Amino acid sequence: MKSVLAFGDSLTWGYDPVNLGRHAYEDRWTSVLQKALGHGVRVIPEGLNGRTTAYDDHLADCERNGVKLLPSVLESHKPLDLVIIMLGTNDMKRGIAGSAILAMSGMKRLVRLVRSHDWGFEFEGPEILIVSPPPACETANAFFAAMFRGAVEESVMLASMYRDLADELGCGFFDAGSVAKTTPLDGIHLDAENTRAVGRGLEPVVRMMLGL
Repeated sequence: MKSVLAFGDSLTWGYDPVNLGRHAYEDRWTSVLQKALGHGVRVIPEGLNGRTTAYDDHLADCERNGVKLLPSVLESHKPLDLVIIMLGTNDMKRGIAGSAILAMSGMKRLVRLVRSHDWGFEFEGPEILIVSPPPACETANAFFAAMFRGAVEESVMLASMYRDLADELGCGFFDAGSVAKTTPLDGIHLDAENTRAVGRGLEPVVRMMLGL
């Protein structure tokens, strides 16, 4: 049995921008990926609304800094064969980091945490797949537009930056924006079809990295 950890934010949790709730279990990209990979692989969804790569959100009602949370999550679910990290959208908030370059720096820190973790059991540690989230789009939603001001321009740079980072660190890479688009309802989230598309798009990449 192969174990895959999906470490992400609301795009992984399954926030539904249409109904303002949570996507049905079968529509979440982690569930689509699990079904496609079959019983020989266990996909562990670890999505948290508002999670950043490495930055504090002092207005949050829980800890959302990925760097602070990842070590405990890794320890809880070890051993793992693959860690998928899809983060960066919330780094685009002006009160958090507000730039693609800072999101990339946070992603680098997360990769290093996976690599330096004490895996034990004579286990060398998992492969790492960096996923760039679909870029933000223009929205008439005043709240999200204000909170993510500048994110449309910044987020479009994430894919190329993450791709270069993956090459530098020897990780896998997937551009979720190649298969999915954010909804103009709020500019950053995915409707059900686009959420499913991420799972379908990831399947061949994950299969290759797991040697299936």
